[in-house]
Amino acid sequence: MRLKHPQPSQSFQIVWLFALTSLCAWLMPGQAFGQARAGANVSDPLTMTQALNVVRARGCAGFAGPRAALRHDTRLSATAARAAEGAGLDEALRESRYRAPRSTMIMLKGYQGARAMTQGAATHSCATVMSAEFREFGFHVRGNDAWIVLAAPFVAPLTEQAGELEARVISLVNDARRRARRCGDRLMAAAPPVRANARLRATAAAHAGDMAGLSYFSHTGSDGSQVADRARRSGYAWRMVGENIAAGQLKAETAMQGWLNSPPHCANLMQPSYTEMGLAFAVNPQSESGVYWVQVFGLPE
Repeated sequence: MRLKHPQPSQSFQIVWLFALTSLCAWLMPGQAFGQARAGANVSDPLTMTQALNVVRARGCAGFAGPRAALRHDTRLSATAARAAEGAGLDEALRESRYRAPRSTMIMLKGYQGARAMTQGAATHSCATVMSAEFREFGFHVRGNDAWIVLAAPFVAPLTEQAGELEARVISLVNDARRRARRCGDRLMAAAPPVRANARLRATAAAHAGDMAGLSYFSHTGSDGSQVADRARRSGYAWRMVGENIAAGQLKAETAMQGWLNSPPHCANLMQPSYTEMGLAFAVNPQSESGVYWVQVFGLPE
């Protein structure tokens, strides 16, 4: 996580970066695990999908298999093919244009057939293969060697959920303001609740869309504006205004928890003078962070 210092105008920010985990150890079979069915093509996605899901359904080493079956994604197979050529996992994912909050790769050497490969992966990397977090996979086979990429897909909030998510975050903000709270070394007294304001929501939406569209993360807009400028543009006459921003979180609750865990953002959120709030998010899977959240607080004139 990377944080920038709060701005003097009472605007603060937080950035959470996506984390990608790569496991790239060659796994050698200690014994034969059985052969693929006669005529089965190990390079066929259906064959490998079925074999992996059979292994996941059985569980291994005390790990129960997840209920959800793995889905094959051609972009992850392209990722695996690039990795087989020597590219790093992060680089290969970017080239295949697959965004994953978390991903991993298992490399297998000396296994013959889809069943042997998938059983070998489960034997040597049981917890990884059984992880319910991984919902999609891709693979590349070269002779008796295989590269299997597992990923948690990028599932961003939907635009249709904007009103629901704003109401949820305002409820969480008011729950937090209901009682005294320590924000780092600073003890913040309980504060009155805030209410939704359409102009502050428009202020937040404009900045979230700008960051997502241009793939940047800053309180300073692409036109050099600050939150005070953007609020005025939206027609909000303010005596006091402040902003929290976040990037990369796939859920509003996660963004909210990040703000509460950060002392300056927590203090901004607990500021008793604020009476109104707007929240918005914008999604661009091809941007650096994928999802951008903006929370704007205000005290009207």
